[in-house]
Amino acid sequence: MSPSRTPSARRARDIGLDVRAPKTRCEDRHCPFHGRLPVRGQVIEGTVVSTAMQRTAVVERTLLHYVSKYERYEKRRRRYLAHAPPCLHVPVGHRVRIAETRPLSKLVSFCIVEDLGEAAHRVAGEDTTAPVPASAPSAGEEKA
Repeated sequence: MSPSRTPSARRARDIGLDVRAPKTRCEDRHCPFHGRLPVRGQVIEGTVVSTAMQRTAVVERTLLHYVSKYERYEKRRRRYLAHAPPCLHVPVGHRVRIAETRPLSKLVSFCIVEDLGEAAHRVAGEDTTAPVPASAPSAGEEKA
């Protein structure tokens, strides 16, 4: 007979998606890995643009839409409010994968399930002051 496991020793449960479980544990009941929240439906990738709300993140997805009259593409965006479990620690500017869940509030019907790392482009409103490398010559200097 196998020894009974305590709840603190329990591993993250399988949510049915091909994502890695977080290494840290949380006590959030709306966490798909450590709580009882089932995920179903759409799985979308986007960029986190705000984490100002408690346990909620704004995830933005941009796409190109073809306008046949002008034979050009226009950029469109869609913003989703997604539950951010505390075990994932997702900062602003990271690409994330969100999965559809049951409605958690009036506007939240998605949950972040995977952090894909830092996004390739900067998010609007983020500090863009980066230090200039010391090896690059300034505009007033000439090479001898």
